[in-house]
Amino acid sequence: MREGVDFTGWIHLTTSDGPRLSQILLLAIGAYFCFSLALWAQTSDSQTVDANKSWTATTESKSDNINPTRTTESHTQSGNHTIDKQSVQRRASDGHFEPFQDIEKESVQVNADTVRTVTRTFGWANGARTLVQVTEEEKQGLAGGDSKVVRATSNPDLNGNLQLVQREIEETKKTGADAEETKTTVMRPSVNGGMAPAMQVQERRSQGADDTVESQKTTLLPDGSGNWQVSEIRQATTRQEGKNRSSEERVSRPDSEGKLGEVSRTVSKASENASGEKRNTLETHSLDVPGSARDGSLHLIERATTAQRTSSTGQQITEQQVEQPNPGDPSDDLRITTLTTDTVRPGPSGAQATRTVQARDANGGFGVVSVDITKSDNVHAIQVQIAPSQKPK
Repeated sequence: MREGVDFTGWIHLTTSDGPRLSQILLLAIGAYFCFSLALWAQTSDSQTVDANKSWTATTESKSDNINPTRTTESHTQSGNHTIDKQSVQRRASDGHFEPFQDIEKESVQVNADTVRTVTRTFGWANGARTLVQVTEEEKQGLAGGDSKVVRATSNPDLNGNLQLVQREIEETKKTGADAEETKTTVMRPSVNGGMAPAMQVQERRSQGADDTVESQKTTLLPDGSGNWQVSEIRQATTRQEGKNRSSEERVSRPDSEGKLGEVSRTVSKASENASGEKRNTLETHSLDVPGSARDGSLHLIERATTAQRTSSTGQQITEQQVEQPNPGDPSDDLRITTLTTDTVRPGPSGAQATRTVQARDANGGFGVVSVDITKSDNVHAIQVQIAPSQKPK
């Protein structure tokens, strides 16, 4: 529902089954935190022209039935070297905050065409920091606008030695003045040793007249005989008319007989009026409706409406309501289930952001379920956008 930086920079987590469960959860969310760090850095960089720049931000979270969480993030850039760090703490049973997860991302601009990035994820157990995962990435620009990305992910074994668990090779080639293709191959350890292809993603993107962008992303998985079979096709179209934008994405998957059929569709409309207020509506249609069996038709299962405005003092306010079906009566109209308010207040020494989430309770009323407060010494490090990017990726 957002484009740019989600200023929370974390997700709620609780663990009660010891260090092993913590490590499993860390592996599951590692990609999320790395992505969050990259977005914070990207936003800060895009707003600042200094060769050397740095900022810090701290988020305090309070949520019903979940231990409070504190997240500290920092971004430092000096010349061709960039370091992003994120430290997540949770409240222990005695009331003090204890370390839960650290992520350190280091990027080096090797030359004009090559960037190398290493991301390390650490977990905490019995007061000691333990390496959980390492991701190494090299992105290289090639002649003619082509590019290649090689990404390797390793996890420690029982003895603490890193073992390669996944390798991705992403190759992008220009196929025309306004068209390109990307092929991504994901390789994982095979039963015979070594790495074997486990997934392929083929994507075509083109830009037409009137600022129309079309894309098709096809995901293929190997069958028992080693042949590639289509697992999913995503087709997207985005149109831009001035400050108004509309997009549609259709997702098709094979049924039990192998026949491709549309299983979901999302439609988004974004606009901006003369005063600068932005509005976005994102509707999701699916074959699956909570509380009812499939009938072969797509049904509206969610509508997210977001409005964003900036006050005369520079305060940015974003309000969103999410509507979903009533599981007890799927045939009834959609009803509001969640209300989210984001407020960003710039100040002379940085900015403060507050997110309040309200959810419908069993009696039909709305109660506050979480409050997140973020403080940063860089106003540009906190950005709240109205909707997710509909530009094909």
